[in-house]
Amino acid sequence: MVDFSEVRKHAPKDVSIKTDFYAVIFKKNCRSPIRYGKKKIDFQDGSLFCFAPNQIISFGSDIEITDDMKGWGLFFHPDLIRGSSLGLKMKDYSFFSYEISEALHLSERENQLLFDCILKIRSELTQRTDHYSHLLMVSNIELLLNYCLRYYESKFIMRNSINLNIVSKVEFILSKYYESGNKRKDGMPSVKFLAGHVNLSPGYLSDLLKKETGLNAQDYIHRFVIEQAKNTLLETNQSVSEIAYSLGFEYPQYFSKLFKLKTGKTPLEYRKNHIDSK
Repeated sequence: MVDFSEVRKHAPKDVSIKTDFYAVIFKKNCRSPIRYGKKKIDFQDGSLFCFAPNQIISFGSDIEITDDMKGWGLFFHPDLIRGSSLGLKMKDYSFFSYEISEALHLSERENQLLFDCILKIRSELTQRTDHYSHLLMVSNIELLLNYCLRYYESKFIMRNSINLNIVSKVEFILSKYYESGNKRKDGMPSVKFLAGHVNLSPGYLSDLLKKETGLNAQDYIHRFVIEQAKNTLLETNQSVSEIAYSLGFEYPQYFSKLFKLKTGKTPLEYRKNHIDSK
């Protein structure tokens, strides 16, 4: 636990660090630019950032600490939650994989609710340890992360028009990709490919699509590809293998398996049923 108003020593300038713990950080009134990947941002506006273990964070040469710096940091090792219900749920907190530029901007009320969780965790750290200490610490960390999920959900709702524009862009990118004729060489488009073209992290894009369409990014790609396959099956006499390769599948068997998973029929059954119904 760190209270940044009490911090007097800071990270050296022009240094990169990689840790083996989770970090949830809220800072305000601190001109301390950092880089995560190729993105740069500072804490001046008061935002929440979450980092998973083994992510590289770089501190620039233009660090400036103000006298009224505020904020807090929660840092915990995966071993603390291993074997607990929270440990099993950590994959659900996908915001740990978001880019710095997708930080969560908090209202005063939201920050206070998170800080209440922080105070409860600090209380368990400072008082005598008993049978319930570990349970209560982990429970309050889980509560804090659940609040973060709620606030990110609200962010998605408030940005609805922007999100729908991104969904349209994703659809356009997929259409252009399959019109380009590069799928045989490059394979199916990946989530990372789409995220890069809309300037989002893969995790953030996947959550955005899930919120707006009910499908995560991978399922969204699969749905698009299957619709392309349906059209080709009914409009051409190409074999299943030819269609699979044309859509970027390395193995026709995987295409057939995915097609049946999504439609309930094999590609040949789908083609035959449509012909028989005419």
